[in-house]
Amino acid sequence: MKAMMLSALLLLAEPAAAQTAVDGDTIKMDGRLYDLHGIDAPEMAQTCIDGWPAGFEARKALTELMRGHTVTCEAPIIDLEGKPVATCKADDTDLSSAMVLAGEAFAFTARSAKYVAEEAEANAAARGIHAHNCTLPWDWRARIRGDR
Repeated sequence: MKAMMLSALLLLAEPAAAQTAVDGDTIKMDGRLYDLHGIDAPEMAQTCIDGWPAGFEARKALTELMRGHTVTCEAPIIDLEGKPVATCKADDTDLSSAMVLAGEAFAFTARSAKYVAEEAEANAAARGIHAHNCTLPWDWRARIRGDR
């Protein structure tokens, strides 16, 4: 009985899961969508040339980075669709930096050069997308739309 009560108390002590990963570069928190600033992750349906499910893996990685942590977002920019572009942290960890460093997203230099060093490190270590010869997400989206 004591073990059950202790387990219940430990569950209550965990941070509430008020956020979810929509994909590898978007989170939903308190009913609002936030694009992670400075990165572009593979789309959910995107697979790499070797069949690796890049979009699925990116969302899974972002979910794990947030699990059990307090997530905060500062959104100084609103994109053309009205969605906040935010710097989000899980406790003290910059989620954009962690995603690029893990090889789960690319530095999106059209918006920021902030994560270029993390991308170079992930590429050199062949982490995630860099190990699977993945198409850049913006090129993949253009091909799906028929732009290329």
